[in-house]
Amino acid sequence: MKKANTKRRGSASGGPLERQAKASLRAAAITMARLERSGARAVAAAAEAMIACLESGGTVFFCGNGGSAADAEHLACELSGRYLLDRPALAAIALTANTSALTAIGNDFGFDRVFARQLEGLGTPGDVLVALTTSGRSPNVLRAVEVARGLGMVVIGMTGPEGRRFAASCDHVLITPQQGTPRIQEGHILLGHVACELVERALFGARRPARRRAGTRGSARRPAPGRSTGGSRRPR
Repeated sequence: MKKANTKRRGSASGGPLERQAKASLRAAAITMARLERSGARAVAAAAEAMIACLESGGTVFFCGNGGSAADAEHLACELSGRYLLDRPALAAIALTANTSALTAIGNDFGFDRVFARQLEGLGTPGDVLVALTTSGRSPNVLRAVEVARGLGMVVIGMTGPEGRRFAASCDHVLITPQQGTPRIQEGHILLGHVACELVERALFGARRPARRRAGTRGSARRPAPGRSTGGSRRPR
C-alpha cells in the first residue's frame, strides 16, 4: 500500500501558499485602512440612528443574501445578545433567519418579496432596516428598502463601490471602497462591529465588559424610551 504523502504543497516557509496568504492578508489590511479614512463619519451616523430607534422602543432589522445573510444574523445577535458589555438585550431581528417564512414567501409571492413581506407585518415607523448587498443590485434587498421607506423606517445600506445607485435610496450608507465580494464583506462585518460597539457604549457605557460564561444572562430591562446612560442624542 502506498504511503500517503502528508506534506502539503507550499507548506515550507516562504512557499507559494504562504505568499498567497500574505497577499490576501495585505489586501484585507488595505481595505481596513481605507475604511478608517472613509467610513468613520458614516458609521457614527448610522449608529446614532440605531441608538435613537432603540431608545424609543423600536427594532433594528437586518437582511442580505448569502454571505450577507450570515452577516445580517451575526450583527443582529450582537445586539440581541451582547457585543462587549453585560447589559439588557436589544431589539434586533435578522429577516434571513426564519426558513419557513423565507420558503413560504418565496414560493407564494416570489423570492424578491422574502424580506419585504416580513417587514410589511413587523416594521413600524421609526424602526431601522440595515440592508446588506455587496453589489447594490439584489432585488429582494431593494424591495425591502422600498417597503421600509414606505413604512417610515430609517434605512442603513451596506454595499460596495458598485452600489452607488442603491446608496441613493438609503438614509445612511456604509460603502466598503474595494472591489471583490470577499473584501466588501470583510468591510461590512468590521463596520457592523463598530456600529454595535458605538450603540452598546452609548446606551450602556457604564457597565462592565462581558465575561464569557456559559449560560449567563443579564436580568436588567432595556432602557426606557428617551433614556440612556451616556452620550449625546440628536432629536428624531
